[in-house]
Amino acid sequence: MTDTMADQLEARATNGETSVSAIPAEELSRLTDDIIAALKTVYDPEIPADIYELGLIYKIDIEDDRSVDIQMTLTAPGCPVAGEMPIWVENAVSTVEGVQLVRVELVFDPPWTPDRMSEEAQVAVGWF
Repeated sequence: MTDTMADQLEARATNGETSVSAIPAEELSRLTDDIIAALKTVYDPEIPADIYELGLIYKIDIEDDRSVDIQMTLTAPGCPVAGEMPIWVENAVSTVEGVQLVRVELVFDPPWTPDRMSEEAQVAVGWF
């Protein structure tokens, strides 16, 4: 995952503007790190890399009430686990201490492309 993507995931945006969270910065940082670690336990069954490093996670929004909204995509709209993967993500993130509620939205715009993959994922699939 690029530094820019990580920065975007940590930023809380409202109408395109970054807003200040009511969650203390240290706790928000811990929650973000723990959510990313949980996402890294979810794998695309057809690719030997986790969904975070594959670049399938487009947005993580941690609300002041500690609910989490995640926008994600799939490597292909016809992915055989399209109905299951959002549930896997919800279950993984729900285990993070302090998270109250998890909502996962599957989106296809912009479409996923291999350039979203981190260097780690590229190595895992033998592309680097």
